[in-house]
Amino acid sequence: MKPLPGVEIEPTSPANAAVIWLHGLGANGHDFEPVVPELQLPATLPVRFIFPHAPQLPVTINGGFIMPAWYDILEMELDRKVDLTQLRHSALQIQQLIDREIERGIDSRRIVIAGFSQGGAVGFEAALSYPKPLAGLLALSTYFATTDSIDIHPANRQLPVQIFHGTADDVVPEQLGRKSVTFLRDQGFKPNYQTFPMGHSVCMEEIAATSSWLQQVLD
Repeated sequence: MKPLPGVEIEPTSPANAAVIWLHGLGANGHDFEPVVPELQLPATLPVRFIFPHAPQLPVTINGGFIMPAWYDILEMELDRKVDLTQLRHSALQIQQLIDREIERGIDSRRIVIAGFSQGGAVGFEAALSYPKPLAGLLALSTYFATTDSIDIHPANRQLPVQIFHGTADDVVPEQLGRKSVTFLRDQGFKPNYQTFPMGHSVCMEEIAATSSWLQQVLD
């Protein structure tokens, strides 16, 4: 399987940690590229950022229009009917990127998976089923689409999970963020959950909180 193309941002000194960050539906790997300098990570924490591009897929809820998508969304009701086969395939492609970072000398315990919206749903599946311990999972304005089928690997049963959501999100209602928290707690995880007065987007306060969390899990 050919690795996903994407954007890579190298730190000023050799990287000893990596963040693989997945964009949302219809975007691409450049979407969160401007966030990196805003995080203001210290020079003592040299992190490589990888922003993969999703493949081009027809999306049913958008009339079959072909666009960057990690998987097809078949119905837009609250719990969303999605193509789980495509979602799992995307998760495998993200795990392939994790493997590549390990091959490049990054310890798996210093690799973070992050995802916004659709990318976050893939992030849940990719991180929690990965067979080596990771540093953390960052879920932004997203939902957990594979709660009924995910095979959580014992290596990541203690994975730190940070979930952020907007209280005015009219694309992915905050109710779905809270539902993810409930599922994770039922599975024995201790996710952190924080909301911001925003819609389906990212705000500066959230970026600052993300920076603090990254420094904590990559300390």
